[in-house]
Amino acid sequence: MCELLGMSANVPTDICFSFTGLMQRGGNTGPHRDGWGITFYEGKGFRTFKDPNPSCKSRIAELVQEYPIKSCAVVSHIRQANRGGVCLENTHPFTRELWGRYWTFAHNGQLTGYQSLATGRFQPVGDTDSEMAFCWLLNQLEAKFPKRPTDSDELYSFMAQCCDELRQLGVYNMLLSDGDDVVTYCTNNLHWITRRAPFGQASLIDEDVTIDFNQETTPNDVVTVVATQPLTNDENWHKMAAGEMNVFHFGEQIFHQVSSQ
Repeated sequence: MCELLGMSANVPTDICFSFTGLMQRGGNTGPHRDGWGITFYEGKGFRTFKDPNPSCKSRIAELVQEYPIKSCAVVSHIRQANRGGVCLENTHPFTRELWGRYWTFAHNGQLTGYQSLATGRFQPVGDTDSEMAFCWLLNQLEAKFPKRPTDSDELYSFMAQCCDELRQLGVYNMLLSDGDDVVTYCTNNLHWITRRAPFGQASLIDEDVTIDFNQETTPNDVVTVVATQPLTNDENWHKMAAGEMNVFHFGEQIFHQVSSQ
């Protein structure tokens, strides 16, 4: 399995603290040594860094940790390959354009029977089940909504239905973002935490690092972090249920739904 990391914030925020913990799971404290990637949004644009090598030994990962890129939406992934070879084109996250926005996707899990999914104009470049599922999801959205609906609840309710279908193919934990919203969907392992004033200290599980968020934030900051497993051992993380979707907009939860399937 792989691990996911996402962030949604109301002000441009760096993710160095959480990213430092996740990178250790890529071959050091965890077995996810088959590549890693991270996407930062800046307005409608994005920056993506990827490496098919273990993140705990990656010089590119060191660059990202030491260069505090600030963003309101981040999607990151460390990979333990089970579908597709270990190569750059199979390294998450994946990005495609829909409705004039760049959508970025990362998946944790393993699907079967995915080869028959219809992807339309959204063709996979690599050979993973994850990229195929992403292309299928975008194709479903475009077929249902030729233009992005103005009602976000309508959009995300339909997206949740599509994710429920993918969950029938196996384990499907997902992060998805268009730079404004960060979408999370859970099959078995996904956690989130929203940090807001009054801020306190937090310590990483995978690295001997402690941060005082009160020194790094303002009283108005709201930052939500999503991870496969909690990254800190002294905060209260929310564990998502099977079939649960949450959407965060600039740090705040704007959509919540749990499938009855």
